[in-house]
Amino acid sequence: MAEPWDDRNAAPSRAAAPAVATPIVPSGSIAGRSLTAVVAIMTFLAAITTGAVMMVVNAASDWQSEVGREVTIQVRPVSGRNIEADVSAVIALARASPGIADVRAYTKAESAALVEPWLGSGLALNDLPMPRMIVVKLASGAAPDFPGLRGTLAAQVPSAILDDHRGWIDRMRTMADSAVVGGVAILGLVLAVTVLSVTFATRGAMAANRPIVEVLHYVGATDRFVASQFQRHFLILGLRGGAIGGGAAIVLFGVFEAANAWFTGTPGGDEATALFGSFSVGAAGYIVIVLQVVLMAVVTALASRRTVNRTLASID
Repeated sequence: MAEPWDDRNAAPSRAAAPAVATPIVPSGSIAGRSLTAVVAIMTFLAAITTGAVMMVVNAASDWQSEVGREVTIQVRPVSGRNIEADVSAVIALARASPGIADVRAYTKAESAALVEPWLGSGLALNDLPMPRMIVVKLASGAAPDFPGLRGTLAAQVPSAILDDHRGWIDRMRTMADSAVVGGVAILGLVLAVTVLSVTFATRGAMAANRPIVEVLHYVGATDRFVASQFQRHFLILGLRGGAIGGGAAIVLFGVFEAANAWFTGTPGGDEATALFGSFSVGAAGYIVIVLQVVLMAVVTALASRRTVNRTLASID
């Protein structure tokens, strides 16, 4: 007969605890939060740079389009010539040239208003040799004959100078190209900093979890399995940090667009719009920011996997 103290046949007093799968790398570690902050900052900087470049390129394109639709002819006062007759002759020659949609000469008052910011108002400009400006609007889709018009003006009205603004347009195009190159360079630096940060964070995580990795190797876990665990961990961190940084950039651009719409119609707002554009990156800009969030997450995951593979090779 079994004695009371003989509990070999007795039912267990406590049920076995269910097995719970836990990640190799803790998701809430200090290093993980720090890396999330770094990725968020890098994504924010990349998004701001991309948005700024897109605004510069759009503004330059608008300026080039606006300036490219018209040319100017300056008629200078020359001794022995009647400037009013020269202006009338230039208008007639310009209208007869192919590819010209409209020709308009500035009046004396309008010409004086052009120099008021430099000479001030209230001055008697009648005695000054003020040139007359003629604005020539080009027909849409037409190919004007600027060399021919220049030759005709030089032969019949030597005091007239045709300016097609090509030099200014070339400088604007160069500025836009420089902004694109600078943006790409900054984006490359941001990606490089992100890769370095992820590499150091991965090495730290591998060092902290080296005993666990060795036990996994001992029980038969492959390098591919271990690397995938680290890659998933850092992919989630990259997505989280990228979403924070990209979301902050989207909010900032949204505030700029709202402020621009609020001040539209005011003198300061119109001047800012004419100089810097609409402060809007458009739908394409927001799509690019979302793609950058995905790119930062992918770069984070790939950098961690590469570091893990190298570390596992050294352990083996």
